[in-house]
Amino acid sequence: MSSVAIPRARTALFDYPKYWAECFGNAPFLPMNRQEMEALGWDSCDIVIVSGDAYVDQPSFGMAIIGRLLEAQGFRVGIIAQPDWQSKHAFEVLGKPNLFFGITAGNMDSMINRYTAERKARSDDAYTPGGEGGSRPDRCSLVYTQRCKEAYPDATVILGGIEASLRRIAHYDYWQSKVRRSILIDATADMLLYGNAERAIVELAHRLSHGERIADITDVRGTVFIRRDDPQAWTEIDSTRIDRPGKVDSVVNPYINIRNIDADELRRRNDPMCGVEFAPDGRLLHPRRPRLNREQTVIRLPSFEKVRNDAVLYAHASRVLHMETNPGNARALVQKHAEVDVWLNPPPIPLTTEEMDYVFGMPFARVPHPAYEGRRIPAYEMIRFSVNIMRGCFGGCTFCSITEHEGRIIQNRSEASILREIGEIRDKVPGFTGVISDLGGPTANMYRIACKSREIEAACRKPSCVYPGICPNLNTDHSALTKLYRHARSLPGIKKVLIASGLRYDLAIKDPEYVRELVTHHVGGYLKIAPEHTEDGPLSKMMKPGMGSYDEFRKLFERFSKAAGKEQYLIPYFISAHPGTTDEDMLSLALWLKQNNFRADQVQAFYPSPMATATAMYHSGKNPLRRVSYKSAEVNTARDPEQRKLHKAFLRYHDPHNWPLLRDALKRLGRADLIGDGPDKLIPQDQPDDTRGYQAPRRKNSTGTRQRRTRRGQILTQHTGLPPRDDGAGRSGRRKPQR
Repeated sequence: MSSVAIPRARTALFDYPKYWAECFGNAPFLPMNRQEMEALGWDSCDIVIVSGDAYVDQPSFGMAIIGRLLEAQGFRVGIIAQPDWQSKHAFEVLGKPNLFFGITAGNMDSMINRYTAERKARSDDAYTPGGEGGSRPDRCSLVYTQRCKEAYPDATVILGGIEASLRRIAHYDYWQSKVRRSILIDATADMLLYGNAERAIVELAHRLSHGERIADITDVRGTVFIRRDDPQAWTEIDSTRIDRPGKVDSVVNPYINIRNIDADELRRRNDPMCGVEFAPDGRLLHPRRPRLNREQTVIRLPSFEKVRNDAVLYAHASRVLHMETNPGNARALVQKHAEVDVWLNPPPIPLTTEEMDYVFGMPFARVPHPAYEGRRIPAYEMIRFSVNIMRGCFGGCTFCSITEHEGRIIQNRSEASILREIGEIRDKVPGFTGVISDLGGPTANMYRIACKSREIEAACRKPSCVYPGICPNLNTDHSALTKLYRHARSLPGIKKVLIASGLRYDLAIKDPEYVRELVTHHVGGYLKIAPEHTEDGPLSKMMKPGMGSYDEFRKLFERFSKAAGKEQYLIPYFISAHPGTTDEDMLSLALWLKQNNFRADQVQAFYPSPMATATAMYHSGKNPLRRVSYKSAEVNTARDPEQRKLHKAFLRYHDPHNWPLLRDALKRLGRADLIGDGPDKLIPQDQPDDTRGYQAPRRKNSTGTRQRRTRRGQILTQHTGLPPRDDGAGRSGRRKPQR
């Protein structure tokens, strides 16, 4: 295994020579129509960003942060936000861009944005003025690309954002219950950028501005493109097959990477570093892994046609892809779609702190575009007083898409940059009352936490740094975050700094001083954490810690709350119907909730988002966290709508509407003893005559004290690939924006 540190980017974001149009300076808002372009003195746009979200010029919104970054490079950038996709005319409003169209679905996947976990259409959209639904089509990245090509057939179109990122290869589509092709193929775009794509988009813009053709640009990390040729001087590792029952094929182990390269080929290369010996008859002796050049090694995944028809091969491909997510050792991937190859370059190099400060230091207006005339945009209202302090997550939760999109290496802003943004919010954002609603990111407490060794970090292939336990190489010191909290709340004009992002409590308990600081000064009455389940079966498929860590954190939380003289409560979140969960597991979770006096008024049903490891489990019935074969153990998965409904009902055991379903299930499970009256019973024997007036009771903490009900806008977490959490009525709280 390589022991080199993660390579540095060839050019820092702020070191590119500016494009000539920098002479126009910064726009108050990126223009959305011709009149605004003319007011800026522009005759054309160099780049036009088309987004499924309303345009909010604030760094939690992807089109704003990419648009302002490209503007800082000297390019003229226009925005087409939530266009009418029924015809090409809305895509012609700014004219043909000189360089390219950049297409994004917005801060959320358009399908998750529109549909619940039960595939029911939502009536609202938090990223639309007025919160109205229906302002974007399904799979809008695909539709927008096709409309741009219809308007300007010879225009270059580049896909990006969370929707494109999670569909960059053949992927299981929950809404159609089938495996779909890479969105790059379906959309007929010229290139796809995955992850937080600042590096790739800036390099592409400059290279295109210097006359390079998009078809000739094949060496940018974090990009996906279509290839019709076999590149020269590349070593291809065949990972298209797995062992079958009966006779075992002699094939390469896709996680070792080399034995499919035959002895003749190695001998022909005469590579003294290959580490192999040959017998006189040509047999390979003492095989050891040759040291291949990762920069010119590509792994061939099973083709789209194969994974479409073979769910086990799909799980195998998912495992291989997730093994290649570390930018320090990842290799290129290729997957055949009919007669062409979809080629995925390795992930982008993480941004340095200086680059993160540069990106978040753009001249954002921090309000929605004036074209919306003050109409309320719910997602903006939720995050307008919050600050994103870092990116990435090394938790590796299998149901989450952060690692696939942002990566597992934490990218941090400097304290000075964060404090400067707090000052801007205080001075520029209308309605600020002195309360910062969040300092966070994908999780609240991974700021400046990283591997103790850059060499180990670059070589590691573990999907999680905190499962099954916290890695001994992980530095768990929270002191930088504690210091940031103290400095933030001491700023003039700042009355309170709250932490609303989800807390990784198994990490927090390693630093009790951080927990003390958090609980004493930064909890607004309640703190949400996500045990997700109580039972080992589903927890092992989620890669989440057991309840021992939760109990330890709860004790610290209650002790420090009492010491501070505050009445504060934990709000635990749980998932129903996750792969690996049986009916008995959900019953055990319901009993835990009952015993601890919790009555959840919001629960989350497992939502199979594209490319997540848990989605591969859901589709294939196999566990890609281990070596996949046709003989490997099956994963219990609730696919039937009635079973999914039952699992959700167990989480809301207190709701009379669920009691008939639960009575039948308890009898079937041999637990009819839990039906009746009394504290040891789960549900009553008799059904009320009228349940129409039922309201979900307020949560209680572990001592039985009632908690106040959370406002919808306060229970949301920031910047994740997770779907919204469903409450019992089939509605959902929207999560904070993600790119």
